[in-house]
Amino acid sequence: MAGSQLPGRQPRTRRRLAVPVAIIAVTALLIAAVLWLAPGEGEDRSATGPSAATEADAAVSLPHPSEVALPDLSTAESREAGDLLAEGPVEAPVVMVVFTDYQCPYCARWTHETLPELREYVERGELRIEWRDVNVYGENSERAARAALAAAMQGEHAEYQQALFDDGEIRSSAQLDEEALIALAEELGLDTGQFTEDLRSEQVARTIADHAAQGIELGAVTTPSFVIGGTPSVGAQPTAHFRAAIDDALEQAGA
Repeated sequence: MAGSQLPGRQPRTRRRLAVPVAIIAVTALLIAAVLWLAPGEGEDRSATGPSAATEADAAVSLPHPSEVALPDLSTAESREAGDLLAEGPVEAPVVMVVFTDYQCPYCARWTHETLPELREYVERGELRIEWRDVNVYGENSERAARAALAAAMQGEHAEYQQALFDDGEIRSSAQLDEEALIALAEELGLDTGQFTEDLRSEQVARTIADHAAQGIELGAVTTPSFVIGGTPSVGAQPTAHFRAAIDDALEQAGA
């Protein structure tokens, strides 16, 4: 096993979230916003009478979805100094936890288009990014996640991740088998003997399984999902969305 320390296992004593599927709830909130703003299909806007009035009164009494408080998921942050799947200082004022999957095309696009711009915050010491692979697409995703961690143990996580998402595209199933993942490590100049040992190690598998379990516990079954300064966000939204979210979190942190 390489000398680098693996990210520690998440303690099971972590406070159970009041909303176990909090990130899914954000998706529901977005849907609710659409339903709140849009009239029902085929609705007669000129309808009158007790039924229409009752429905109108009920609509007025409901809060706008934008006014509904999002859950605080800051417990998703590890801030562990030995976390090999993290970029940025432990003491950064804002942490963004990224729940991803190596067979998710939207994850590939986000990593290619948006991540490079967000790394500007990392370079300034304002943001820490913690990667958590949830592997909802199955065995190939889990194997790729182990390979990315094995690369991280040689200090090459970002490079290996970029290669897996080359040009914003996902790899085929054949390109995610063990032989192909080891060949990719060789292309990047890694010690393939050590990489192979780490890729197959029980400790690496356990760490990846723990990270996936954390994501599922939070409800991150839609990828990519994010927790930015404790606030959940779902989907590969435009870069401006993430800049605004990070800027807001920095302001709240007084940074």
